[in-house]
Amino acid sequence: MATTADFKNGLNIELNGELWTIVEFQHVKPGKGPAFVRSKLKNLRTGRVLENTFTAGVKIDLANVERRPYQFLYKEGDDMYCFMHTETYEQISIQEALINNPGLLKEGQMVEVLYDVKTDTPLTCELPPFVELEVTYTEPGVKGDTATNSAKRATVETGAEVFVPLFIETGELIRVDTRTNKYAERVK
Repeated sequence: MATTADFKNGLNIELNGELWTIVEFQHVKPGKGPAFVRSKLKNLRTGRVLENTFTAGVKIDLANVERRPYQFLYKEGDDMYCFMHTETYEQISIQEALINNPGLLKEGQMVEVLYDVKTDTPLTCELPPFVELEVTYTEPGVKGDTATNSAKRATVETGAEVFVPLFIETGELIRVDTRTNKYAERVK
């Protein structure tokens, strides 16, 4: 059991028989009336996002989930991805819908798979916050075309497209934020 005072981003809770993770929250103390917590919750099974308001101090059931380290091996078929547990060498297949950003997943990548402890089933697969990828193709930047924060399309080694600054060239390593699918910086 926990209360709304224990809320933090990424906390997994059980609400109405479903497993949810807290995406964001805000404690609100209005001048009149009781305090409350405004939150945005993401369903761990379906991915649906729900906005919910809790009265301050209300008891919340914590979800019994476990994070397990896995390594991405290969993609099989159109929407199945094969992973290997790094300690037990057990292999599992996970649907593409359970992976938070499958376009940035490359072979050998380390991920964390969130498991429901009660049923021992995978809920979601999370990539690290940033991944380093090589740019395989991008148009050459035009010199002097930097009056604004311009960006161009770049294809990375996984086949995904990312918008990058004009100075990025083919063959360079870039760091990409997996939560937003955006360019973060050039890797030296």
